[in-house]
Amino acid sequence: MRTETSPVTVQILDKEYRIACPEDERDALLSSAHYLNQKMKEVRDTGKVIGVDRIAVMTALNIAHDSINNKSQKENLSRTIGDRLRQLQRKLENTVKNCKQVEI
Repeated sequence: MRTETSPVTVQILDKEYRIACPEDERDALLSSAHYLNQKMKEVRDTGKVIGVDRIAVMTALNIAHDSINNKSQKENLSRTIGDRLRQLQRKLENTVKNCKQVEI
């Protein structure tokens, strides 16, 4: 079953782009375009990068860098939580074992 697509107009750095998009992904596309526009304006407004192509590349690199850092942080957090859960499980098992020994 195919999802119906329709053109969506987004504005990035004062330029309009028409993009074919499935209806159920329209809000996500608009949100992504808004985010990209914001980030590109931030890079442009530093005054250190000139030219739309360079602004786009620098913005893409910044977003990729943030994405990789977020992924790494999530992996570290997941590892930490897993370690902590294993510690708690061992404590619970020891406590149950000690309680059973006291009952006997």
